[in-house]
Amino acid sequence: MSQQVVIDSLAFARDARRLEGDLAMADMPRVHDLLTEVSGSVHYRLTGRIGALGKSQLLLQLDCFVPLRCQRCMERLDFPLHVESVLELVESEADLTQEDLEDDSRDFLPAEKKLDVLALIEDEVILALPVVPRHDSCSLPGGGEKSVKESPFAVLAGLSKA
Repeated sequence: MSQQVVIDSLAFARDARRLEGDLAMADMPRVHDLLTEVSGSVHYRLTGRIGALGKSQLLLQLDCFVPLRCQRCMERLDFPLHVESVLELVESEADLTQEDLEDDSRDFLPAEKKLDVLALIEDEVILALPVVPRHDSCSLPGGGEKSVKESPFAVLAGLSKA
C-alpha cells in the first residue's frame, strides 16, 4: 500500500474521533484479482464511539462501486458496495462470552495501539464482496442463439422411411 493510516484504536474510540477519505482500489492489492480493472476508489468513514454497553467501538462505513465480472454472462458488473460495520474493541478474545459471539449486530476487533486503518478497510471490502457476482438478469454467453436440437425419435422416423 502506498499510504498508511495508523490509529490507537482505544484512544480513537474513547475520544470519539472521526476519519474520512478515499482509498484507491490500486492501494488494495488483495482485491486486485477479483476486479475486472483496478480503478476507482472506496469512500470510507471511521468513527470512534462508546457503545450502549460502555464498550469502545469503531463504526466503519464504506461506499463505492466495485468493478467485478458477472459469473453468468462474463460481462462487467459494477457492484454497489455499501458497508456499515460496528466493530467492538476487545482486549483479548478471552473477554468474549458465548452470548457475545452469537450477537450478529456487531463484530469484534482486537484493540491495537497501531491499527492499520487501510488494511481494515481492505478486509471489510473483501468480506462484503459476493462469492459469485452476477447481474440480476442476464443470459449465458451465446444464450441468444437458439439451437434446435432434433429429437432422436425424429431421426429414427426418417430412417424408417428410407
